[in-house]
Amino acid sequence: MGKKQLSIKSIVAIGIGAALFFVLGRFVAIPSPIPNTTINIQYAILGLFGVIFGPVVGVLAGLIGHILIDLSWGSPWWSWIIATAVYGLIIGLSSGKIKIEEGKFGTKEIIGFNVFQVVGHAVAWILVAPVLDILIYSEPANKVFIQGAFAAVSNVVSTAIVGTILLAAYAKTKTGAGSLKKEN
Repeated sequence: MGKKQLSIKSIVAIGIGAALFFVLGRFVAIPSPIPNTTINIQYAILGLFGVIFGPVVGVLAGLIGHILIDLSWGSPWWSWIIATAVYGLIIGLSSGKIKIEEGKFGTKEIIGFNVFQVVGHAVAWILVAPVLDILIYSEPANKVFIQGAFAAVSNVVSTAIVGTILLAAYAKTKTGAGSLKKEN
């Protein structure tokens, strides 16, 4: 059996997604009242890339982008990097349910996207990041669960707003099946 390789399109999407994730995460992060936690919009971009290109692109764009952000500040914080990859995986799995390439992004698709992104953020920030913070870095549980809960809520809100707008705009650039009519 041969190995399935990434397409050129997916590789380019990973590179662009990671670059956008890095730039937004590094330079557009909004300070929050919770220590070592910011309000971010880069997860909306990761949501866009995950829906369009699928889970592999979601995982790798998030993973690479988050590693670059952390390296630009000093050293990688692996628990949150892994959590970002988990979010990228979960939101990427929505690509099979949301047919954005068909130009459809109505109420049903908006709800579907937001269900996936809420679940993705909840798993990533309320479960994965705090548990790994405790296991890897011996961080105090009360601190990391507060950070994770704040990150989940702020990421859900920013992704719901910015991600939904981006996906709606992207869907408008696509031609739906059967939308073209032959002229007489």
